[in-house]
Amino acid sequence: METLTVQNIVLTERDFRKISDLVYKHCGINLHDGKKELVRARLAKRLRLGNFKTFPEYMKHILEDKTGMEFSILIDSLSTNLTSFFREPKHFEFLQNRFLPALLEQKSKKRNFKIRAWSASCSSGEEPYSMTIALLEAVQGQGRWDIKVLATDISTSMLDIAKTGIYDTERVKPVPSLQKQKYLVQHRVNGQKLFEVSKHLKDAVIFSYLNLMCDWPIKGALDFIFCRNVMIYFDKQTQSRLINRFWDLLDSGGVLFTGHSESLTGIKHKFNYIQPTIYMKP
Repeated sequence: METLTVQNIVLTERDFRKISDLVYKHCGINLHDGKKELVRARLAKRLRLGNFKTFPEYMKHILEDKTGMEFSILIDSLSTNLTSFFREPKHFEFLQNRFLPALLEQKSKKRNFKIRAWSASCSSGEEPYSMTIALLEAVQGQGRWDIKVLATDISTSMLDIAKTGIYDTERVKPVPSLQKQKYLVQHRVNGQKLFEVSKHLKDAVIFSYLNLMCDWPIKGALDFIFCRNVMIYFDKQTQSRLINRFWDLLDSGGVLFTGHSESLTGIKHKFNYIQPTIYMKP
């Protein structure tokens, strides 16, 4: 039986299967054999911090934790929370230059001044705040619009950061200077320059914990959804189920944005292809 060790902590094939089965059933993340080393390396740190001697002892602790907090930490350890403001600029170019002008014109004619969007894996908040900046910039000077961006994630620690909305200089670098002045408030803490998202921006974003594999307490119809760099963790069956649930939530003409390394190839769906990683509901 294959084993992987780190500082005398052994991950057997059996332990790996138990962990991967539990994670898949809970949140759809597919930990295939190629992820063994990642699981060992990342969870070994957690074992050392919690003074667990073996992986079975750690798993027993997770299953007995009724709060679900330890499971959330497990998922945090196994997923990569890499994000930034205006990440994947082509999405925001499409949003600002093509989609939003047409959407606003269409909604204005119908006297419908409500815009609803969803960041389905918001991580530490940069994505939904970027979406909201794009929306607020698009509607400026056009009267009062009702804008709300739902931002959800399975990581409670990332949601805590997102709700606080405070970032260092490096994290806000992609924000254009004029928008930085309008939407970010500069602070200096212990000599470090920090930027806090303005109240105006925060008020438009609703942060909430959500496991994408569970029920969604979301009422359609949404105008657009960002679900980027999430489906890479799922198998095709899970991806297909997720894509079709997004379809059901989107309004006619609504758009789904996926990650740059994600494709709907091989997934049965009804979306129209617009350009790489951008799909529209007819």
